[in-house]
Amino acid sequence: MMNFSANNLYLVKSYQYDKANILYFKDKHTNRIYKLYDYQKSLVFDENTPYCISGKINSADNKLYLIIETAKIDKKNLLTSLHKKE
Repeated sequence: MMNFSANNLYLVKSYQYDKANILYFKDKHTNRIYKLYDYQKSLVFDENTPYCISGKINSADNKLYLIIETAKIDKKNLLTSLHKKE
């Protein structure tokens, strides 16, 4: 397994399943969409808040899975997004 981390991610959609929550995040800088898996099912996200997310990359069935280990509010980009709204 390898590590990953990304900043300035905004929640687009989330789905709750028995084994894991699947979350789609958009990177505001690159416009990439990330599909992340929360197997702990303990994280709560707000759509209008930027996040820093890190975790592990797991591969199975020739697919890559991004598994969330930690998530916190991206305070640097939170301040810039608040200034843009004014």
